[in-house]
Amino acid sequence: MNAPNGRGSVIGNFSFEGDSLPEFSEFEDTPSEVFAYKNERKLSEGKMAPITVIETITITRPLKVIAFLCGALALALLVMSLASTDWLLAHGWRQGLFLHCVDEMAERPLPFGLEEKVGCYRVRDEYYIQFTAALCILALATDVFATLLTGLGLQSGDPLKKRKYYRLAISVMLASLVSALVALVLYPVSFARELPHGNRSVWEFGWAYGVAWGAAIFLFGASVLLMCDKEAEEVYYKERDVHLAEKSGTN
Repeated sequence: MNAPNGRGSVIGNFSFEGDSLPEFSEFEDTPSEVFAYKNERKLSEGKMAPITVIETITITRPLKVIAFLCGALALALLVMSLASTDWLLAHGWRQGLFLHCVDEMAERPLPFGLEEKVGCYRVRDEYYIQFTAALCILALATDVFATLLTGLGLQSGDPLKKRKYYRLAISVMLASLVSALVALVLYPVSFARELPHGNRSVWEFGWAYGVAWGAAIFLFGASVLLMCDKEAEEVYYKERDVHLAEKSGTN
């Protein structure tokens, strides 16, 4: 069988004209044409280029969880200390930051020239008592704020917000600690100056004063834990290559 004349040809049931095809030369192909051919060859084999997927991994640091718990415990202890009248004790008489109480067995005359009956009364207008109460309230308020910021940092998934919350929590927690320490030092030092007017030979600090020191210890622990772990990354990014392939055949 002779081939038909002209540039057209017939192969099986298909025909084409030579002029309808681009004139490629195996020696004159440009790099872009070769690259396009290779890509087409890959796609024809049913494969696609790998896709890089970035996974976000959030890790909760145990030190920050402990710092949050320390802040919460300090909060509870400060509330107990402020509500109690057992900061300063003598026979039949006790004093808190807002009230002082006279017991039935109290000896007369009462401390500091007081002439009151059995019961609880508004605390004396001494500067150190009022200043100590104000500092303890400030320590309580800042502790609430710092603990809340620490909790928000633990809950947040945004790394920028986490750093912002933790840095602010450190500053506020330190302010709470300083307020508590100043109050706890000011109270006994100032009381010692008026001790000669106490009309009692034996004085002691009550459990409420000790509880306030416990709150200060927890505030110190929370501050240290937040500062020691402030540079640790809690959010990590992991790259993973995913290979996708075209499904062949029909379902």
